[in-house]
Formats: sequence, structure tokens, C-alpha cells
Amino acid sequence: MINFNGEILDSDLQLTVSNRSFLYGDGVFETLKIVDNRILFFEDHYFRLLASMRIIRMQIPMSFTFEYLESQVLALVNQQNIQNSARVRLTVFRNDGGFYSPTDNSVSFVIQANELTQKVYSIADKSFEVDLYKDFVVTKQLLSTLKTNNKIIQITASIFAQENQLDSCLLINEEKNVIEATNGNLFMLMNNQLFTPPISEGCLNGIMRKQILKLAEALGNVEVIEKEISPFDLQKADELFVTNVIVGIQPITKYRKKEFKTTLSEELLAKLNQSIEV
Repeated sequence: MINFNGEILDSDLQLTVSNRSFLYGDGVFETLKIVDNRILFFEDHYFRLLASMRIIRMQIPMSFTFEYLESQVLALVNQQNIQNSARVRLTVFRNDGGFYSPTDNSVSFVIQANELTQKVYSIADKSFEVDLYKDFVVTKQLLSTLKTNNKIIQITASIFAQENQLDSCLLINEEKNVIEATNGNLFMLMNNQLFTPPISEGCLNGIMRKQILKLAEALGNVEVIEKEISPFDLQKADELFVTNVIVGIQPITKYRKKEFKTTLSEELLAKLNQSIEV
């Protein structure tokens, strides 16, 4: 079941071979978490979506108000009876026509939803091992910070992780700085200082990244710094963790031969759950 341009359909959407998202990755998306029939951090998601559409020169429909898109997402999860806890993907793509140069900039949207097993954010009691992925780099540019439909680096890095019995990989930019993981933004604790790469490094402008920055600053016992992270820094870190809207915080327990604590991760996760009143 999906919501395509405001119409809820029982079956998956059948795209044409001329679909621009399929042909060229000509689209952007938001991954949303639903808890108790509300979209967490939806205002941040909404404004990031519109900003992304403007950056890639899509025509934003007059109907794309905050209230309209919120109602379309909730209509789908209620129709599927998964409004208590769900993962939603809202994809906007440019309509068919043209080759690299589109014939017009009008858009369509499709919303998909899947049930989640729990509402609260939690940390799985298991190891989470990562390593660097160096086959390809993420460039330091504005497009790298958007959630576009071109995620081939994250895909190949995820396959690399599977082939090497890793849980995820850390991505680097052209200056060989570590910018993020395949599944979210990266944070590093070292000597009571919490570091995360600035957006200018090419990392995703993450919604959960924004929440964690605010929560960490409110703790008062760590200094929060947006700064470049080198691969050498990782070996000296006290903690490493990854953030995204679906899992909240995922602690990294091992990078190469170094193992890490999860104390701050657990403290921030408790604060995150309190902030959303789950």
C-alpha cells in the first residue's frame, strides 16, 4: 500500500521506464519515524525537503504545505493501521520527460510505510564494528548534504561491509577526513569533547544530528564541537556513535583493534526518549 500524489493505492506503484528517478536519480526523499500517530521532528524534515527541492531546481507545488504533507503521511499509516510506530519514506521526483535536461520541473510524490516493532529508541545489546571505506569518496559540496536518490557510495560501502563481516562503514571525503557512516551522521567523544564533522565537510545535514547536538549541549558536562575528524582521531576516541531518525543513536563498539565505551550514547539516548515523550 502506498500514497501516490494523494491517492492511496493497494499495490506498489508501477513506474514507467522513462521515470526520471529511475533513469537519473532525479529525486529527493525524507525518512520519517511515526510514534503515536505523529511524525517526529516533522518541521525539520519539511523544511529540509523544500530546501532540497529548491537546490535541485524542482518546482514546488502550491499544495506542498506543512499540513498537507503531514496529513498525507498520516493518512497512509492510519490506513495500514501502523500509526503507533512506523518507518516512512516520502520521495519526491521530477516527472517524466527529457534526457539530462527535463522538459519541465513539475514533480510527483510517493509515500511508503512499514511497521516498526517498538516506539522507544533503544541500544541493541550487541557489538557494532566498522572500518573505513576508501574505494570512493564523498565530495565536499552542497549536493552531498542532501538526501537525493543517488546513494551509490552508501550502497557500495554497505556491500563492502557485508563482504568483510562489518556492521557498517565510515565514509571519507576527498581530503581523507571521516565525515559519516553509511547509515547516519558520526559523533566522536574524546576527553569530554564531543566532535561531529561540520556540514561543510560533505556529510548529510541530518535531522537526528541536529537533535543530538542540542541534547549534548544541554548536558553541560561535554563540550560540543563541529570539527574535521581524521582517521587517526578514531583510534584515540573514547566513544564513537552514529545517529539517524530511525535508530536514534547507534554506538560503535569496535573500529579495527580499538573498542569503545557506550556511556555517553546511553545518556543521550535517554534524553532523546524524554524529549519526544515516548
